Amino acid sequence: MNIKYTKLTKWLHFAYTFKKIYCRIFQSCFKLVIPILPYRTPEILKSTSLISYICMDNHISKVMVITDFTVHQLGILNRMCEHLDHHSISYVIYDKTVANPTSDNVEETKNLYLSSNCQALIGFGGGSSMDCAKAVGARLARPKKPLSKMEGILKIWKKLPLLICVLAIARTGSETTLAAVIVDSKTRHKYAINDFNLIPDYAVLDPKPTLSLPPFITACTGMDALTHAIEAYIGNSTIKKTRAYALKATKLIFENIYKVYEDGNDLEARSNMLDAVYYAGHAFTVSYVGYVHAIAHSLGGKYNIAHGLANATLLDVVLKQYGESVYKKLYEMALYCGICNANDSYKVGAERFIEQITLMKKYFGISSTFSELKKSDIHKLAIYADHEANPLYPVPVLWGVKELEKVYDFVVED
Repeated sequence: MNIKYTKLTKWLHFAYTFKKIYCRIFQSCFKLVIPILPYRTPEILKSTSLISYICMDNHISKVMVITDFTVHQLGILNRMCEHLDHHSISYVIYDKTVANPTSDNVEETKNLYLSSNCQALIGFGGGSSMDCAKAVGARLARPKKPLSKMEGILKIWKKLPLLICVLAIARTGSETTLAAVIVDSKTRHKYAINDFNLIPDYAVLDPKPTLSLPPFITACTGMDALTHAIEAYIGNSTIKKTRAYALKATKLIFENIYKVYEDGNDLEARSNMLDAVYYAGHAFTVSYVGYVHAIAHSLGGKYNIAHGLANATLLDVVLKQYGESVYKKLYEMALYCGICNANDSYKVGAERFIEQITLMKKYFGISSTFSELKKSDIHKLAIYADHEANPLYPVPVLWGVKELEKVYDFVVED
């Protein structure tokens, strides 16, 4: 019995070691080809009023607007719709997008797009609406390929209809990324679709639609953008440009997130937050994210926890678990943001940086645990997170299912 147990232990150790080697080789190869990959940036529009002119320039007379119920009810669409009406551009509004957009959302919207003879897509709101719009575009480009077969990297390979993303929530980065994250309506499995064709043609960074956002949503979405910047910076696939974008985004968020939380009508601070989201989106599009996102996606798929809230709750927890592997990079971020001094040690700088994130959570009333999370679900959730992150995410430290389970243990309520 002991001999069999010893052999099994050795085999498991070998398998785990092989997996780690494979992950690092995959990530190193991916980093080598980054400079030659066809990354592009959407053209930036500073006002929703310009969307009408884009449509006219492209001979588009009818558009599909994909949003959620809250954004629609708050009247955030009104200004854009008035301009479309003024220029005789018809539109159909789909406002049933949920916090973690589902495959049912995508199919329903795709069918509405086709039956209404629309010619372009506008994702209006936060990441959920934009991801839904991207996935709809993917299904229109590849009508015979189900969404589940698009999971992973480069599964579309065809141009989408004209895609415009309007950022009404300072969080997502989806307005500049090549990714769309969707939940399978039947299995509740949350997965990412990554393809260069998903990068929007235009991104609208107009602060006025964000003025109506409630403080708590403002806080969670801002911390989501902060997560994008930090995970992009501390990962192993950074390049000079993405590091610069990540640092710039992080500093802007620290300087402005409290301002927009306290005064939602501060137009300058809102504009700065939109810029931060955009820079962070650029950074993680190229350099990817990490285990915060993998765990957050598993929670969002299982319990429908809003992605921004999940990231905000997990960020300081995961950074602490990374330990000394991220001390130097977090020190660099802390120094750039004025959180530590040049003569501080890497450890001190990193700890001060993480402490500021923890204080931020407390100030905004963001919990350190998830009431929805059940201990009996942790193992399966950790498997989902492991499947998403490895080998794609160039994380500072490679974790397997057991290490991921420890993070869930930190955020489950007793």
